[in-house]
Amino acid sequence: MKTISRWFGRNLIRIYAVIAFTYLFIPVAYTFVFSFNDSAKSNLIWKGFTFANWQNPCGAPQVCNALGNSIKIGFLATLFSTILGTMIAFAIGRHKFKGRSTTNLLIFLPMATPEIVLGASLLSLFLVFQINPGFWPTVIAHVLFCMSFVVVTVKARIASLDPRLEQAAMDLYANERETFRRVTLPLVAPGIAAAALLAFSLSFDDFIITNFNSGTMTTFPKFIYVSAARGIPAQANVIGSAMFILALTIVILGQFVGRKRKVS
Repeated sequence: MKTISRWFGRNLIRIYAVIAFTYLFIPVAYTFVFSFNDSAKSNLIWKGFTFANWQNPCGAPQVCNALGNSIKIGFLATLFSTILGTMIAFAIGRHKFKGRSTTNLLIFLPMATPEIVLGASLLSLFLVFQINPGFWPTVIAHVLFCMSFVVVTVKARIASLDPRLEQAAMDLYANERETFRRVTLPLVAPGIAAAALLAFSLSFDDFIITNFNSGTMTTFPKFIYVSAARGIPAQANVIGSAMFILALTIVILGQFVGRKRKVS
């Protein structure tokens, strides 16, 4: 008994980790497996193995149109929120000005506000200004809540920078613009890239705010929600699996590049 207790004591964290990762990856495994299901209309029951879904991922009606809308919205939301969020992060992280604490607090409000409240408020605001729900209102809504995450991520990277590096560049007769371009920006770039990836994933994945502000336009999460009652098409599982594999590949490549730079 003592031997078993000691073994559990030494490996308790590993056991918790295995249970946690199993719990997290069961839905991913289900999505991947059922992307090979030989289903006709309903994808709730396993009917056989086939590669046809991967060979024709646009086989289900409107699935690729919904995916295209999500990618367009995600790209634009990522672009605008990354640019604006990075500038705000530099302003808060590097400069002292009146209202800095208030600005810092306001940045966290979209993160703390429930999405259903944020989505309904934005819809009301658009209707007050007589703007019909659709593509661009959805982009604006996504920029609003993605920007907070960008600011937090980039600001954390800025706070970790060693100011002596910039001082050394200025001691070598580099002006402020050259110091920013050659020293500060390359050091902050990993944080900006991480913030952009986070913003895209949040925008691509969002359903509640999108459902309020998109009108008749269908995005990939809305397509999944509507299709869930009759069984999500196998082609949607193909797209979901492909997005997961792509995201995992980007993360692994980022880790590999980061380790290679540390070694060199």
